[in-house]
Amino acid sequence: MVNVIKIGGNVIDNPEALADFLKRFVALEGPKVLVHGGGKEATRMSRSMGIEAKMVDGRRVTDRETLDIVTMVYAGLINKRIVSGLQALGCDAVGLTGADGNSIPATRRSPEPIDFGFVGDIDPAKVNASFIASLIEQGKVPVFCAICHDGNGSLLNCNADSVASAVARGLSAVTPTRLSFCFEKPGVLMDVDDDTSVIPLITPEIFSDLKERGVVDKGMLPKLQNSLAAAEAGVAEVRICRAEDLGTESGTSIRLHK
Repeated sequence: MVNVIKIGGNVIDNPEALADFLKRFVALEGPKVLVHGGGKEATRMSRSMGIEAKMVDGRRVTDRETLDIVTMVYAGLINKRIVSGLQALGCDAVGLTGADGNSIPATRRSPEPIDFGFVGDIDPAKVNASFIASLIEQGKVPVFCAICHDGNGSLLNCNADSVASAVARGLSAVTPTRLSFCFEKPGVLMDVDDDTSVIPLITPEIFSDLKERGVVDKGMLPKLQNSLAAAEAGVAEVRICRAEDLGTESGTSIRLHK
């Protein structure tokens, strides 16, 4: 079973939390892939350069200037910080973008109804699963940031949850795969201000109800949409949990049926 794990949010921004997560990640048995976000770091970098980040429905609008910044931050600063941390723990990690090895091609999103700029959408069927699997077979641990490419020389900013889901779906075609979204909360919450209100199970029907009632919105929407898409595509297990609960049964399980 290959573990595909996505890390983001406050964990990446907190050096102590990140160090603790990396230890847990290394201790996780079996082959694994790490996918990371880094939006908050990119937002801070943008502001330091006098560029205010633009967000629509929890997704970043990426103009040419912003694309340069997120590429520097995601593929450079954050990716290499994580890779060096894993190497220090004896984990032979390899830092990658979706352009490397043509591993994750993407298509620039249509400007209608909202122009997100240089933002890409991923077709999981085009993920180069054989390339990723070959790295795993060599004992490497791929570490992907959320920068992909269109195959015509242009980089694209993709949602990190979408990258993780696509990688898990691609790998599931060649080997059993488990997908975990790790962030600072203990799971999907009924009340965002109450960490004890974890929703243990979400199915497509439950998701529709939660979305209609406004229980889940903004950044949680793409996370749940990608979780359900992965489950529908045959990923063996999908879970949303706190980073420190990685490898346990804690958090929210995403399944097609109760």
